[in-house]
Amino acid sequence: MESQIPRKPRILCLHGFRTSAEIFKRQVLRWPAAVLDKLDLIFLDAPYPAQGKSGVERFFDPPYYEWFQATEDFTEYTNFEECLAFIEDNMMKSGPFDGFLGFSQGALLSAALPGMQRDGLALTRVPRIKFLIIISGAKFGGPKFVHHKLTSNAYSSPLECPSLHIIGETDFMKQESISLLEYFVDPFVINHPKGHTIPELDEKSTEVMLGFIERIQKTMATADEQIYLNAET
Repeated sequence: MESQIPRKPRILCLHGFRTSAEIFKRQVLRWPAAVLDKLDLIFLDAPYPAQGKSGVERFFDPPYYEWFQATEDFTEYTNFEECLAFIEDNMMKSGPFDGFLGFSQGALLSAALPGMQRDGLALTRVPRIKFLIIISGAKFGGPKFVHHKLTSNAYSSPLECPSLHIIGETDFMKQESISLLEYFVDPFVINHPKGHTIPELDEKSTEVMLGFIERIQKTMATADEQIYLNAET
């Protein structure tokens, strides 16, 4: 293939529990232009209106949405399969996408998708997920979130999908986020001093993010080249 400027990774962004695409967008767009200029970010509202109080009501106006519902102890889930279908339909409509950026409930979901896709249980009609950016993440099957039947094997083998994990020092999900790291091969990590939020990126964090973007552009270039070669044969 002829040498060309690396294309921007196209990323589907999944917001947190009982927030919205607009809220997530406003928070992420505080990141430095050096990072944002290298990404093609598409923000999606979850399919279900919030069925209870939102934790961001003091800071952001409604409407608020949620990806799926769970019992208080996170042992049973509702509308999970419907949520997966909703995401895939939107990926087909607005894609193709290279990866996911997820926060909180959106990160819990994003982190499980590569394993479910690998096993043919989700996203079967769209290209392979090439990378993840996980903010305040966790895993199904961990101490807090019981597995859904579709996620039971999502972490059965190490995920070679490149990943960047953003972890808050005072985040109530900190230990869940740290535990998630062991299921990914060579994850990039950004630590920040705040809690359960999308942090602004300081100089050090920006360097890590730019290094990750460089890595995923190489991954994308290899995948694109393989598609090109397959089309030629």
